[in-house]
Amino acid sequence: MEEVIVVEYSTNWVHEYEIERIKIEEALLDLPIQIEHIGSTAIKGLGAKPVIDIMVGIAELSVVKEHHMDRLLQFGYEYVPKPEFPDRLFFRRGKWRAGTHHLHMYALGSECWSNQLLFRNYLRDHPLEAEQYYKLKKQLEQCHKYDRVAYTSGKDRYIKHILLKAATTRTAL
Repeated sequence: MEEVIVVEYSTNWVHEYEIERIKIEEALLDLPIQIEHIGSTAIKGLGAKPVIDIMVGIAELSVVKEHHMDRLLQFGYEYVPKPEFPDRLFFRRGKWRAGTHHLHMYALGSECWSNQLLFRNYLRDHPLEAEQYYKLKKQLEQCHKYDRVAYTSGKDRYIKHILLKAATTRTAL
């Protein structure tokens, strides 16, 4: 059973992202893409589960073909079908339920794409909110030490709250 572990921020996470970004660019070299470091490991000072989340924006999901998936697999990224998320292609690097890197592909400019950036950028710009998020994650880690689904679900309300604040702030600018 996988244990939920939230660790202090590591400056290595940015370096790990850069290494993986190069691999992903190589695997998808014939596609116009945009790559972003997302999730808690992308927010300086924020503790997280030590999983590097990477987001690729593409014109539409249908442009990703089997040969792209094969190239990603050569770099350790296994495609994991997630029918419950039809607007995303998901790839994991590492063991099942213990991945070290997650690759999320969205249509560039889609709501999912935009929300990921909105959340990340808001927490980057508001360190007190990032600190609150870290406290929540540590509480959830203690409550759901062996239940990753419950841990993730426990963050949902806070994430929606931040997205609402971020959208309101962005609109006011």
